[in-house]
Amino acid sequence: MRLPFTTISFPRHPSGKERKKKDRETGFRVVLECKFREQASPVVYLKLRIQHILNMELRKIFILMLLIVLVASKKAHKRKSEKKHFPKEEPKDVLDFLQEDESDDKKKSHALENELLLEQFDTSKGGYVVDPCAKHKCGPGKQCEIDESGKAQCTCVTKCHEEGDARRKVCSNHNETWDSDCELYRMRCLCTEEMEGCKRNKYKHVHIDYYGPCKDIGECSADELVDFPRRMRDWLFNVMQELARREELHGPALSLEKEAEEGAGDRRWVNAVIWKFCDLDVHPHDRQVSRHELFPIRAPLMAMEHCIAPFLDSCDANDDHKITLLEWGNCLGLEQGEIQDKCNAMHRG
Repeated sequence: MRLPFTTISFPRHPSGKERKKKDRETGFRVVLECKFREQASPVVYLKLRIQHILNMELRKIFILMLLIVLVASKKAHKRKSEKKHFPKEEPKDVLDFLQEDESDDKKKSHALENELLLEQFDTSKGGYVVDPCAKHKCGPGKQCEIDESGKAQCTCVTKCHEEGDARRKVCSNHNETWDSDCELYRMRCLCTEEMEGCKRNKYKHVHIDYYGPCKDIGECSADELVDFPRRMRDWLFNVMQELARREELHGPALSLEKEAEEGAGDRRWVNAVIWKFCDLDVHPHDRQVSRHELFPIRAPLMAMEHCIAPFLDSCDANDDHKITLLEWGNCLGLEQGEIQDKCNAMHRG
């Protein structure tokens, strides 16, 4: 016997073709379901219905996963196609190295000050106590210790920090490379005090010749020595200009730099020459730069500028181991009227 076929009228809406198409598809599916329900048993129908629902859910999951893969692939392609820009690391000049050294020295100084502050705090005595080492200065290679009577005394450094940077190595006046200035000065202290650990008696007078490992400096030719003052004064102006840009020049020194910037043409380095002399004339302010006071400009440059030592020697016209402002100005090509003493204002500022 043939089972009756149940029909369902299609809902119609005059809203457009897409709505009509959806209605027809919905009506067709319902017609099939009704026909199958009349022909199949309830159990079979229920199983197939569940299977149909599961298939629909799996289909949705598959479509969702496909979309995720497509989006991820698109993002990966975009990242790969984008051009990466890395900041170029500009080569460091002498000024950068000098600034790093000065920064490291300041950090060590601050660390020492913090240690002294911590040492001054004594909970057993109810707070801060006066530390004898707080204002007791010791020379290179020495450290402050408190003796049994509670007084500060300078003793040789027990152990120096290990330095991994090759630029921390120093070359001595004996043409020997030391791992750091601390190691060199520590050895000098041990030998001066005639303590155990002194390797050679000659180290009583050892000092730093220049920064960096010892190497063949090379000879400065006559032509190079003649040209060196020009290179030196140009370099001094560039240093002064760079320090101003970094906001590390203040007061009268900054005024000298601005005056040089506004000055005429090819002699704008005059102020830089005067500034550097005053900067070197520190202990004491006597308008003379000693060999010791020349160390901050000689030691860092010697490994890179093989003419710096003979140039500084040539500036000492009377060979008294001191360079006056007049000798400094003449050596760097200043005219008599340009050699002006501006150190008082510099030192006050």
